[in-house]
Amino acid sequence: MRSCGKQFLSSYLSRVFSMTRIRQRVRIHFQKVGDLRWISHRDLVRVFERIFRRAGLKLSMSEGFHPKARMSFPSALALGIAGQDEVMDVELAENEATEVIAQKLDALTPPGLIIDEVRKLDASEGKARVERLVYQFPVPESRRDEVADRIDEFLSRLPYSIKREGRKEPIDVGDSLEQLLLEDGFVRVVLRTTPTAAVRPREILMLLGLDDLEAAGHWISRTAVELAP
Repeated sequence: MRSCGKQFLSSYLSRVFSMTRIRQRVRIHFQKVGDLRWISHRDLVRVFERIFRRAGLKLSMSEGFHPKARMSFPSALALGIAGQDEVMDVELAENEATEVIAQKLDALTPPGLIIDEVRKLDASEGKARVERLVYQFPVPESRRDEVADRIDEFLSRLPYSIKREGRKEPIDVGDSLEQLLLEDGFVRVVLRTTPTAAVRPREILMLLGLDDLEAAGHWISRTAVELAP
């Protein structure tokens, strides 16, 4: 009985300690560019977990039988799309200066993964929520007049719905499309978040007849992940 009592007390104290342990929340802005754009979101999470471990930065873990690092991304990048201003929230099990965190991570990142900023989150700040996403796609000079005309024609046809494989309901492109224009040789696409399914940047390219350019070696870049205040 004494043994059971000690085990219960030890388990209880462990739970109390886990509830009162140090936790520091930080928001990291980073880039995922070059060949790294071809790794999946799941693999990117593993890369970050490994970097934190090698840097000696202890991550807070979730409770339960299969604990996971408290690490969240408000919007995962699709495979093959570069990210120039990505966001992740991380919870550390220790206090560390943000400058030190940035230095430790930057020293261990693989080519194509760039740490731009580490900022401490206040207790009042909730989890990152996306308000809009900004994408751009390069257009060869020889096709820019054609693309400009196609954009004007497409916008004149809104509202416009598309069908997506595996989904019964059509997707209204205009619900999430906030801006579409040709600027400085790039197609610029701004998508706002909606409670329903949103159009994807590759679907916009297909509607404009530009999907052949991605196959030829041009790629989409997400230039901004704008968060809700």
